[in-house]
Amino acid sequence: MREITYQEAVREAMSQVMREDDRVFILGEDIGVYGGAFGVTRGMIEEFGPERVRNTPIAEAGIAGAAIGAALTGMRPIMELQFSDFVTIAMDQLVNQAAKICYMYGGKAAVPLVVRAPAGSGTGAAAQHSQSLEAWLAHVPGLKVVQPSNAYDAKGLLKSAIDDNNPVIFYEHKLLYSTKADVPEELYSIPLGKADIKRSGTDVTLVATSIMVQKSLAAAEILAKDGISVEVIDPRTLVPLDIKTIVDSVKRTGRFAVVYEAVKRGGYGAEIASLVAESEAFDFLDAPIVRLGGKEVPIPQNPELERNAVPQVEDIVEAIRNIMRKA
Repeated sequence: MREITYQEAVREAMSQVMREDDRVFILGEDIGVYGGAFGVTRGMIEEFGPERVRNTPIAEAGIAGAAIGAALTGMRPIMELQFSDFVTIAMDQLVNQAAKICYMYGGKAAVPLVVRAPAGSGTGAAAQHSQSLEAWLAHVPGLKVVQPSNAYDAKGLLKSAIDDNNPVIFYEHKLLYSTKADVPEELYSIPLGKADIKRSGTDVTLVATSIMVQKSLAAAEILAKDGISVEVIDPRTLVPLDIKTIVDSVKRTGRFAVVYEAVKRGGYGAEIASLVAESEAFDFLDAPIVRLGGKEVPIPQNPELERNAVPQVEDIVEAIRNIMRKA
């Protein structure tokens, strides 16, 4: 199997699906000759032409409205946001239209739309280009939310997202674009709503999302040298959430922590922590549940301040050591 980057895996999934299905097209700002803000669509306009790789004005609400309209007429659009922060401008279309149309029309209409959204800090892009707003969207009934943490998952999950008849928000962390993994050349699907145990362990269950999966795996390596065995679970999709895999793990380990980059207050980690506390796993806990999330500040541009605004490997290591001390 060859090794490719996360960015290449996303592009390959879109290209392979577009070769199979004429209904699939992409639209967004500068996605044509320029190849998108992060180069993900580079070269696609040469293969598929401007009708299926459609440059748009700088107008996220308009892009979303056009995509929803196309989806309602039988197309399967993939909408690219330059930065996930700009989802706020498209919020009315996504929350009040895309998420509700199927329900309001008694299932007689569908919106098979994928919104690709580069998210997260670490590039010095500052407060308006570095947020992680996935919890906002996970809160809305009717929207599905995906957060792939590696190239293999990105390709398989994007195929499933495009196939889905519901609107799917596909969160891609910008720092993951250059990371590599073994990825099959053929097209494949990873089901939405199926978590993946990235590392098995016996002492602590650590649920991590997006780039925090990579940081958690690095932390688990460090902790293993101290004899602490950490099980790292990547939910891969926030909606639908595979809570069973998480609960089963907590029942085995007796300790639970969740880490995510978004601001800790009101973040999706609180939802996962609550679900664990409400489950049968609660009776198996030997220590309080721990949440690690971003600080309650807009993401700074200064590299050191930016780094301090979100959990790092050393923060995860310290949190797990604290859990072990309390047990």
